[in-house]
Amino acid sequence: MLHQRCKVRVVKALKEKFGDLYTEENVLVTATHTHATPGGYLQYLLYLIPSQGFIRQTFFSLVKGIVKSVERAHENIQPGYIYWNVGEVHNASINRSPTAYENNPEEERNKYKDNVDKTMFLLKFTDIYDKPLGMINWFAVHPTSMNSSNQLISGDNKGAASLMFEETMNGIESLPGKGPFVAAFAQSNAGDVSPNILGARCPSDPTEKCDIETSTCKGGKERCIAFGPGQDMFESTWIIGRRQYKVAKDLFKTANRRLAGPVLFIHQFLDMSNVELESNGTERRTTCKPAMGFSFAAGTIDCPGEFDFLQGTTKGSTLWNIVVDFIRRPSKELKACQAPKPVLLATGEMSLPYKWQPDVIPTQIIQIGNLAILGMPAEITTMAGRRLRDAVRDVLEEKSYSRSDDVHVVLASLSNAYSSYVTTFEEYQVQRYEGASTMYGQHTLEAYIRQFEMLADHLLLRGDVDPGLEPTNLLEQQLSFKLNVMFDGVRRGRSFGDVLEDAHPRYRTGSTVKVIFVSGHPRNDMMVGTYFS
Repeated sequence: MLHQRCKVRVVKALKEKFGDLYTEENVLVTATHTHATPGGYLQYLLYLIPSQGFIRQTFFSLVKGIVKSVERAHENIQPGYIYWNVGEVHNASINRSPTAYENNPEEERNKYKDNVDKTMFLLKFTDIYDKPLGMINWFAVHPTSMNSSNQLISGDNKGAASLMFEETMNGIESLPGKGPFVAAFAQSNAGDVSPNILGARCPSDPTEKCDIETSTCKGGKERCIAFGPGQDMFESTWIIGRRQYKVAKDLFKTANRRLAGPVLFIHQFLDMSNVELESNGTERRTTCKPAMGFSFAAGTIDCPGEFDFLQGTTKGSTLWNIVVDFIRRPSKELKACQAPKPVLLATGEMSLPYKWQPDVIPTQIIQIGNLAILGMPAEITTMAGRRLRDAVRDVLEEKSYSRSDDVHVVLASLSNAYSSYVTTFEEYQVQRYEGASTMYGQHTLEAYIRQFEMLADHLLLRGDVDPGLEPTNLLEQQLSFKLNVMFDGVRRGRSFGDVLEDAHPRYRTGSTVKVIFVSGHPRNDMMVGTYFS
């Protein structure tokens, strides 16, 4: 995930070096959303609870890494071509909330073969002599092959795919991330998409069927957990990564259609907490102040929650309503706006010690020739993503008088900021995890569609838009309950870096190399730019 303040720092650093070449409007920073990296770099309180507060080392290491990647790309600017290709990735994803998906209109569902989006859209970058320089693709699947028991840093299945692709292009002798060719496996509408394709199982009895509405077994006493195709999470990560890699490799090899046309961009901040939508008869329809529902606490089949919360909860319980009122009683207006979601956390009405979730979010479109990339600051479900893409494509086709096969729209979710989930109106009614985490209420998707339609319209007309009110800077208000390392030393006679057990002169293929050396605490020095990174 990413936060707006991170992008602000990135753009500031780039402006100091390159002037006004890189700006808020033309820089899009997107995340794969691996669940296996150090946290603590988002600035809103709800997202900092798992990391026990804000971790400055993580935040600034992330900023420095992004800036460095842009600097390296800038140093390698050269004339070239961008080719595109599209295909499908099979047996790498399932829908983890099928009951919510099934609540979408049957006519709409019948337009698609699957309840997940299997499309991979790929860009191939070459120099003027068609020498490969890089690749980026968008494919929707959660990087949750590494489960919640994992304590290692990992790029998960998308990181594995990137490693395999870069090794193919740079050669096996090139160290990871050090070769000239860059392969990026980006994220799309994966809000309800799991890589754990064997589906949910009952932990104590794999033969027992899980309740499809609540994802529980044993009469609701156990939470079902989804499993990947491998013997363990490590093998599953490589299997799902390899399936993405193989499709990307084939698409890259056969890509022969070039993008052609201008490079345009548009960006606007939007207060999503009170967007007025067109009235439907006498009904007033708006988005809401942020709030999270009961099913948010239930978690997903990829990462189950705690206590006795269940997915699909549309009514609160007496006990938890008392707890909710103790934390912060939601206002009548908030409860009415968020219905049928029972409000567990009234985050939009909570400001101690600072904001819990954002009101203002960034929206952005970057156009490269006949391709439009939508910068979406949230996790969006399969059908919600399809609706948004189709709506923007319709605007681009109408305004540019292009055929549908000439206009391409890519949804880059988790871009520039993070604001939880976006479901369709129909999925929201079911209140699975994704609906409970759609923080601006049941009309969130409609508000996003209207916003991106407006941006697309102005983009084609070369019209300016009001930049909007930038989100509040909370960086100086951040709290951390992770104590700093008070003492970091070595035993007598030792120094940092001393090798206690060295590598052997030679190994057999597949052997494990083990080296032991004296190290300081990693939080004292991130070692950015060294052999550690």
